[in-house]
Amino acid sequence: MDSAPDPLVAATRAAELVQALTERGQTVATAESLTAGLLSATIAGVPGASAVLRGGLVVYATDLKASLAGVDADRLGRDGPVAESTAAALAEGAAVRCGATWGVGLTGVAGPDDQDGHPPGTVFLGICGPDGTVVTCPAVRGDRWSIRAGAVDAAVSGLLARLTSDSAL
Repeated sequence: MDSAPDPLVAATRAAELVQALTERGQTVATAESLTAGLLSATIAGVPGASAVLRGGLVVYATDLKASLAGVDADRLGRDGPVAESTAAALAEGAAVRCGATWGVGLTGVAGPDDQDGHPPGTVFLGICGPDGTVVTCPAVRGDRWSIRAGAVDAAVSGLLARLTSDSAL
């Protein structure tokens, strides 16, 4: 019996990401606020993902960013849950707490309302790996689903780019 393709996987380069991680013998973990586990679910939808996906932390509530992902509470108080520094700390916390080569942190605003002065579509993506931590602000637009799906796509593509760059080899 043929099964339908996973729509989360089909909309991203997740299969390429799993292949690249597998070829390098590396692993990934996530700490997700904005996407609430969609990134981990997308990666897990790829056959063979169990060899590379260590786990994921869903830290939708601000206090869980500190208690589960290890984001410094003072940093959260100062910068807020939707911030470049928070995305970096989420990525680093995911890698450390899950024992992964790479950590990915996602935080932002899906809408429909602004949050802490940030409009819907604000996304901070942190990627932590052997060559350091980088935070980007991918441009995503649309309704809640489009913003969350766009953030996942940006995370998959961003990590794949880091893996395939000369600095990650």
